[in-house]
Amino acid sequence: MFRAVWIFIWFSVVPFVLVQLLAVADAEITGTNPVQWRLIWKTDPTTEATLSWSTAEPGATHRVHFATDQADKTESVDCHRSGQYTAEAGSAVLYYHHARLAGLKPATKYNVTLESDGQKSPPLYFTTAPAADQPFSVLYGGDSRSDRKARRQVNDMIRRMVAESYAAERPPIMAFAHGGDYVADGRNIDQWSEWMTDHELTTAADGRLLPIIPARGNHEPGEMFNEVFDFPAGGDGNYYAQSLGPRVRFVTLNSEAPSGGEQQAWLDAELASSRPTHRWLVVQYHRPAYPAVKMPGPALLFWVPLFEKHNVDLVCEADGHCIKRTVPIRNYKFDPTGIVYIGEGGLGVGQRTPRADLWYLQPPHGKCGQGHHVQLLTFAKDQLTYRVIRLGGEVFDEHHLAPRNQTQQ
Repeated sequence: MFRAVWIFIWFSVVPFVLVQLLAVADAEITGTNPVQWRLIWKTDPTTEATLSWSTAEPGATHRVHFATDQADKTESVDCHRSGQYTAEAGSAVLYYHHARLAGLKPATKYNVTLESDGQKSPPLYFTTAPAADQPFSVLYGGDSRSDRKARRQVNDMIRRMVAESYAAERPPIMAFAHGGDYVADGRNIDQWSEWMTDHELTTAADGRLLPIIPARGNHEPGEMFNEVFDFPAGGDGNYYAQSLGPRVRFVTLNSEAPSGGEQQAWLDAELASSRPTHRWLVVQYHRPAYPAVKMPGPALLFWVPLFEKHNVDLVCEADGHCIKRTVPIRNYKFDPTGIVYIGEGGLGVGQRTPRADLWYLQPPHGKCGQGHHVQLLTFAKDQLTYRVIRLGGEVFDEHHLAPRNQTQQ
């Protein structure tokens, strides 16, 4: 109770900082002024990062300038990819730019400026993931597509949560995993433009960028998802894995591509190689295997057996527009050794009523509810702590998991 009240009080202040941030985040999209910036993690976040932004005009030269606080000089990297967003609906004309930084140092702050034809972004910075085994947190959520006011409020709450995690010397919030359904129509450039502008609200007042780990949702068909997040053109693979520090493996799947075949084989091999070397093994994707609102997705048939075979610690789902935490499940029934599935999306979407009578949502081991929210995952050596923070700061749910892989304690 004390924790929930304390968070609510802290989230209820800082109006001056909010005004300052909104003035930056909602800058007019004109010419080659770099806007709608985002930092993407898909490979090795200890040494690599992709910086992306949009411009209203195509421009000719696009690059990132970066340096550490201790560096004698600033380095520059040209964008490896630029082009016009492939819109099938909407009236905006926008251009994307992606610059991949590699060879970075772990746990290091990098000051960055985005430049397009001489126009520069505000000073920004990010911190690479640590190579050392230390506690940290990741935010998870999905479904930000239909209520822009709520989405902006949640993004501002995320910004404040990240700032507080560093100021209070708690396990820092290192990244934000998004489980899909960013917009209502993934072919509509106007909707994507609004989402990218709103995403800037997660940037701290001092310029700290929050890395995003994106998953594809059912509302993102077409090419623009690949262009927003720098995935290869012309494909719907969009599944990958990365280590957030040396003992946390974070796997992103694509529930909008065939769940069997190549993706299933890749998942089996990935979990087999990651489980022995990681204390925590977490998976995210969009369509739930154990839904609180809809019917089960293909994950139930193709992926759940692999989750159980390799003893995944936690599965993050979206799509249902509610809050859920299942009982631990193995072989389609409650089992203390089973897997907990959380979700199902509240980053700015109308909330639905979960089916509280489902066997896998029954208290005291399961829980469900409603409300715009974000989920906070904190990884430590002795436990994984899961909290649901609703808009306004209330801690709606809290749960703890012990490590399965005792060799990695």
